[in-house]
Amino acid sequence: MFTGIIEAVGRIRSVTPQSEGGDAGVRLDVDAGALPMDNVRIGDSIAINGACMTVVEKTAQGFKVDVSRESLNRTSGLDRPGEVNLEKALALGDSLGGHLVSGHVDGIGTVVRFAPVAESHELVVEAPHELGKFLAYKGSVAVNGVSLTVNSVEDVPTGCRFSINLIPHTVEVTALKHLAAGTKVNLEIDLIARYVERMMTAGLMFSGK
Repeated sequence: MFTGIIEAVGRIRSVTPQSEGGDAGVRLDVDAGALPMDNVRIGDSIAINGACMTVVEKTAQGFKVDVSRESLNRTSGLDRPGEVNLEKALALGDSLGGHLVSGHVDGIGTVVRFAPVAESHELVVEAPHELGKFLAYKGSVAVNGVSLTVNSVEDVPTGCRFSINLIPHTVEVTALKHLAAGTKVNLEIDLIARYVERMMTAGLMFSGK
């Protein structure tokens, strides 16, 4: 479990195929940047751009993780070198500064707009249709692992567009600063919204509604 409060911006240094063939996963060598690694053990979870991964090796500058082909197919930004948002798993007693984030990516969105507005930045993302029902005004969403508040929601023919206001601090301390129109981003819907939707729809198939 995570909070969506990014602890450091790291960098994927290398992506190495685990085997030959189109179904092969990869091993990522990640420079942890300023992420404290002294208490990280083999088997611990670290979210990379919002995707929960297991540490399989520690290095002098960071750590390595294995990413399956299934995970690569359902995420963005884990298949190439570049800067990434990092967060270690939440421990009991830690401050919950963002919202409850599971580290399981629900879908890939597309940045429609990322531009300065006064001292802040406006981020507009188009999410897949199936995630639209989980997005609500002033609700929470994780974009590349960052806990953010939804400012507006609009259903469009090609999906569901939502806007977010990013304060200067968020832009400065996360890899969101590199976003641009057309960039793919990892999205995780609010955990509570997921369970509410399940409770509201459970049993409808048997009631005939």
